[in-house]
Amino acid sequence: MNNNPYQNAIKQLEQVGDHLKLDPNTVEFLKTPDKLIEVNFRVKMDNGEYRIFKGYRSQHKNALGPYKGGIRFSEEVSVDEVKALSMWMSWKCSVADLPLGGGKGGVIVDTKTLSLTELEGVARGFMKAIYKDIGPQVDVPAPDMYTTPQIMGWMLDKYNKLTNTNSKATITGKNIEDGGSEGRTEATGFGGAFILRELAETYNLEPTKTTIAVQGMGNVGYYFTKKAIELGFKVVAISDSKSGIYNKEGIDLEGIVSHKNKNKSLEGILEGQKISNQELLELDVNILVPSAIENVIDQTNASNIKASYIIELANGPTTPDGEKILLDNKKIIVPDILANSGGVTVSYYEWVQNLNNETWGKDQVLEKLDKHISNAFSNVLTLAQNDNISLRLASYAIAVKKIVDKL
Repeated sequence: MNNNPYQNAIKQLEQVGDHLKLDPNTVEFLKTPDKLIEVNFRVKMDNGEYRIFKGYRSQHKNALGPYKGGIRFSEEVSVDEVKALSMWMSWKCSVADLPLGGGKGGVIVDTKTLSLTELEGVARGFMKAIYKDIGPQVDVPAPDMYTTPQIMGWMLDKYNKLTNTNSKATITGKNIEDGGSEGRTEATGFGGAFILRELAETYNLEPTKTTIAVQGMGNVGYYFTKKAIELGFKVVAISDSKSGIYNKEGIDLEGIVSHKNKNKSLEGILEGQKISNQELLELDVNILVPSAIENVIDQTNASNIKASYIIELANGPTTPDGEKILLDNKKIIVPDILANSGGVTVSYYEWVQNLNNETWGKDQVLEKLDKHISNAFSNVLTLAQNDNISLRLASYAIAVKKIVDKL
C-alpha cells in the first residue's frame, strides 16, 4: 500500500497527462517544483538554549501568478508532503480560476511542546530563513495545519522588518486587524456547503431527505456542517480525532461543540450513538464528507463506503487505489482541489483587498465566494458529463490545461 502523498499526486498527474495527451516532457516538468527550499534555523528557547529547526517551502508552478499556499507546523512535515501539497495548490488555484500558482511550506515541530514565546520564535525564525523567496508578487503564504492568523501576523511583521516595507499582501489568513479578510474563517467549510447545494440540485437530492456524515470537527468540518444544516440538509454524524457521534434524526451541532469545548473531546456526550472514525466513513448515508486528514479512504475500506456521493474537504482523503474502487462502484466524488478551494479563494480576495487597500464586508466576501465556487463546479461538471469522465479527472484536466497553455 503506497500512501506517499507525492507519489499519489504524480499518479493523478500522469492520469490527466494521458487524458490530455500531453507531451511526456511537459508531464515530467509538472511533476517537480520550480524551486524547493530547505532551511535550518535557530530559535532561543525559554531555558536560554538554542534549538535547531528544519523547514521547507515548495514552489510548484507560477505560470498563472505568484505561488500561493499554506505553512504548516507539524512533526509530520516532509519533503514529499510539501511537494505534493504545492502541486495540489497549483491545480486548486487553476480550477478555481484564480491568478495564482501553487506553493506549500512547513516546519518540523510539535507545537504542543512550545510556549507562546517559543512558537513566535519559530514563526519569525522560519520567515527570516525564507523571506528572500517570499513577496506579494512572488510567493504568498497562508496558515495551514497547526498555524494560525496570529502566527501569520508574526511572520508578516518579521518580513516587513527584514525588507523595510509595509506590505500586508505578502501573507494571507491574517487577523482582521493585520489586514485579514472577513469571511476567511468560514470560507473552506462554507465553500464546501455551496458545492453540496450545487451537487444536490444536479442530482435531484431533496435536502431534508439527504443524510450526511462529516469526518472532522475542526474549522472546516464545523463550518461545513453549520452551513449544510442552514441549507436544510440532515447531518447525522460528525467526529473528532478520537471518536464520533451518530444520530439518525440529525445531530445537535452547537450542543456537540459546547460539550467538546468544555471537555476537550466527545467522550461522555449523551446525544446519539458513539461511533469510531472508521464506522463513520462506512455509515449508510447519502453523502460522506471527509474533512480531517489524508488517506482515510483506501483499498482496504473503499468497498465498504455506502455513501453515493463524497465531498472531499480534506486534502487527499482518498488514495488513487481507493478511488478506483469507489468509481467502479459508481460513487460520485467531488475532489479536494475543487471542494475545498473556498479557503484559497477567500485568501485571494484578501490579497486583492490588501493590494488595493480595500476592505470588503463578510456578506460581500461570501457572496463572491458562492458565485466563484459554483461557477467552478459548473465548469467541471460540464466537462465531466461531456467527456464521460470523473469529476476529479475533469477538475485536473481543466486545471492542468490552463497551466500548460501558459507555460
